[in-house]
Amino acid sequence: GHTEAVRVIYDPSTTSFEALLDTFWERVGRNATTLNQVGNDKGPQYRSGIYFHSEEQQKFAEASVKALQDKLGETVVTEVEPAAPFWLAEDYHQQYLEKGGRGGNPQSAEKGCTDTIRCYG
Repeated sequence: GHTEAVRVIYDPSTTSFEALLDTFWERVGRNATTLNQVGNDKGPQYRSGIYFHSEEQQKFAEASVKALQDKLGETVVTEVEPAAPFWLAEDYHQQYLEKGGRGGNPQSAEKGCTDTIRCYG
């Protein structure tokens, strides 16, 4: 199987892993408590996950899961696992939102764009 994922490459001298986790939870929202589902998309490839590259990242990720569970009062099902090899999606999936997604409504991916991500067409 596979997980539909985004690889994030960042400079830790300008952005912390904790800040990335905060953004992750803002984007994942209530899907953190829904197993194998993101919006209307269902299946194990749509599970939410944090894939770490170091023990330090693992500790921050696990602490953030616990903090969100405490805040929500629900079990967070987002998996926290070591990062495995990352495989790029097929060409037709690249820049999916720029190409218009399911709804044919293109969205900017320019740095600094503040548009809300419209993941579901």
